[in-house]
Amino acid sequence: MNLNDIRKKIDDIDKKIISLLNERVQLAIETGKLKKAKGDEVYSPSRESEVYRKIDELAKGPMPTDSIKAIYREVMSAGLSLEKPLSVAYLGPEATFTHLASVSKFGSSVSYVPCGNITDVFQEVDRKRADYGVVPVENSIEGAVSHSLDMLIDSELKINSEIRFEISHHLMANVGMKEIKRIYSNPQVFGQCRIWLETHLPKAELIETASTTAAAQKAAQESGSAAIASKLAATIYNLNVLAEGIEDLSHNVTRFIVIGRQIPPPSGQDKTSILVSIKDKVGALYEILDPIRKNKLNMTKIESRPSKKKAWDYFFFIDLEGHIKDQKVKKTLDEIEAQVRYLKVLGSYPSIV
Repeated sequence: MNLNDIRKKIDDIDKKIISLLNERVQLAIETGKLKKAKGDEVYSPSRESEVYRKIDELAKGPMPTDSIKAIYREVMSAGLSLEKPLSVAYLGPEATFTHLASVSKFGSSVSYVPCGNITDVFQEVDRKRADYGVVPVENSIEGAVSHSLDMLIDSELKINSEIRFEISHHLMANVGMKEIKRIYSNPQVFGQCRIWLETHLPKAELIETASTTAAAQKAAQESGSAAIASKLAATIYNLNVLAEGIEDLSHNVTRFIVIGRQIPPPSGQDKTSILVSIKDKVGALYEILDPIRKNKLNMTKIESRPSKKKAWDYFFFIDLEGHIKDQKVKKTLDEIEAQVRYLKVLGSYPSIV
């Protein structure tokens, strides 16, 4: 078989792929009509999870599974936008890591709404100016993002899905390393690059900004300034990348949550996030953990936060395997609720394996 024969076969395959893609999207449009008639949300995390699991089963190479998933992300994104114009609020502006994580989840065909802070993201969704919101909730190096946890305490919005996004930080400026007097970035980022900064730029002033993109904007405007941000931010603001991957630990992952107004249906591989306020008595924490052990549920996370209502009073954020509609999960939560002052289900959504 010569080169022309191979290219002809590729052209024939492309015709079939395009035809099948349009057929798939047409079916997605029909699905959207049925969802609308039933009052269901257009975006279905459980269906998304099912599609990705099938890709894991069917992908046999030579194309990498992650590459196939990236293609399907855009196919599903196009389908969603044709079912209904979809908007996603995120902690902005453009080129922040939250923006990049949002695009990795929803693709390039939906509308994105940048917000100045995490509170604004929640408000955009709560007031129905956006369908979903994306906020950071936890970093593998620096731990919990307290603002996001605090918003979950009072908000009626629910966690619909989660994103684990690998973070790589880059130092950028329009001056050389020796000319850097100040560095702008998000406080979480400084924490993730602490050792590198102390080693390479110990005399530089560290100035906190609301986002890494705001940091890049500052560095582009001020002489003697640098920023720690994404490569996309360097491209947008015409900054030179002076050092790549300056995070102290190579496996630097941030967990983001997708917030919406409803709890999605079970996917078969789910987790449930709850918030509890325990009674002020000896053994109170044991009493809420015992039903989890007794009903043989796997607890994947527990995190405490001050209630801010009185000194030494705490809320506990707990993640459990299973969906709120599972009988075992429901029984466990009923038993916990009987032991605590307050229990709130923050969401049930597909778990990432």
